[in-house]
Amino acid sequence: MKLKKHLSFASLRKMLSKCFTKISDHRQAGKVNYSIHDALMSAFSCMHFQDPSLLQFQKRLEKKHHKSNLQTLFNIKNIPESTQLRTIIDNVDSEYLKSFFNEYFYRLQRGKHLLQYQLFPRLYLIAMDATDYFSSYSLSCSRCLKTKPPKNEKEETNNTGDGIYDDEEKGVRYAHKALQAALMHPDMRQVISLMPEEIRNTDGTTKQDCEMNAAKRLIPQIRKTHPQLGIIMTGDDLFSRQPIIEDTKAARMHYIYVAKPTSHQYLTEWLNTYPTLHEKEVVDLKKEARHVYEWMNTVPLHGGEDAIKVNYFRYQMFTKNKQGKEIIGYQNSWVTDIEVTEQNVQTLVKGGRCKWKVENECFNTLKNQGYCIDHSYGHGDKNLCFNFYLLTLIAFAFHQVFELTDKLYQTCRHELGSKKNLWDHIRAYLKLFVFETWESLLMFTLNPEHYLPDKAPIPS
Repeated sequence: MKLKKHLSFASLRKMLSKCFTKISDHRQAGKVNYSIHDALMSAFSCMHFQDPSLLQFQKRLEKKHHKSNLQTLFNIKNIPESTQLRTIIDNVDSEYLKSFFNEYFYRLQRGKHLLQYQLFPRLYLIAMDATDYFSSYSLSCSRCLKTKPPKNEKEETNNTGDGIYDDEEKGVRYAHKALQAALMHPDMRQVISLMPEEIRNTDGTTKQDCEMNAAKRLIPQIRKTHPQLGIIMTGDDLFSRQPIIEDTKAARMHYIYVAKPTSHQYLTEWLNTYPTLHEKEVVDLKKEARHVYEWMNTVPLHGGEDAIKVNYFRYQMFTKNKQGKEIIGYQNSWVTDIEVTEQNVQTLVKGGRCKWKVENECFNTLKNQGYCIDHSYGHGDKNLCFNFYLLTLIAFAFHQVFELTDKLYQTCRHELGSKKNLWDHIRAYLKLFVFETWESLLMFTLNPEHYLPDKAPIPS
């Protein structure tokens, strides 16, 4: 099976090694037992194989065979002890890891793998949403976001910058969050993660950091990193406010932001003065569903004198219950700067609904399918939490690239039936054998019987 060399495991790993070796090391030369590269790459290997105990097993292999999979696959010379690994990673400036996200994106671009992600010609959809990757009621640092338990369980906090709670107050929850951006398409399962923006408190501030402030930093950063890319930003109702929309437009981007009637009362009342909106209806006889699209262009976002004009569209899906009565199965509404027409309204709705992919294909995968981003690998004093989140995200990026481009990996996925089953097999073989390449590991996983001692040797 022919591999795309610039997106192979070896090529991506070398690119990541190059990123790690560029990190400035301010430790005293005579007191350095483990390099920054080896510490970061050791942590990354655990994320890549979704196995927190990987380092212990590889040390046993090294004693027995005088080499390990960490050496052959990741070019790790010395495996750090757990405490030393955390200390080293805690002191690494997270900005150094940004270069990986930029470079792997460019490689996907260069290989024309992103063309299939165009929502409209030359326009790509980038969704943003926030996630917790650490929380505790006891461990904390100066960067932690602090929240009290909401009176209503459905109430959201830390979205618009609450005041900083006193550490002495009871029930304060400490958390680390990030605003994650990812390029995606409604018809593509794989999402392309970008460098996230950390949501964190800084010294001297009276208000906490929040998603809104993080978005104000992230949007221009995305444009700076991708100056020529045609971008449509999408996100939830929190971002359909004039300051964020103006920042989006200032960055030469389009937008599709959720606009709930409850948080856009003036806009809703303004639309209600019209007897009807422009409408399109599509009936799916097979699924017994009726899809209704409504829209109005050039409407005021709010009632202020400086209100910007937006284009509004709404979608309702009607289905039938067991009694045959028609009910609303789903409904939502959005604002955009793209003119809404009968020809593009269905695509715009697909783009607006695509935000759930950040939650399902990205966050849900990272939390519930082996990556365990909300598992505590340590809190640290500086950058440990965020760096572990970034390393997990980089491992996820590796796997998304393999799903897009690696035929051997795709064959393994197909033969073993599920992602969980595939990684269970891989982890088991890593504890028993040393593999010279990623491809030899996959070949063995695909057909281990062929490499039994009385047949062929383990592939190299």
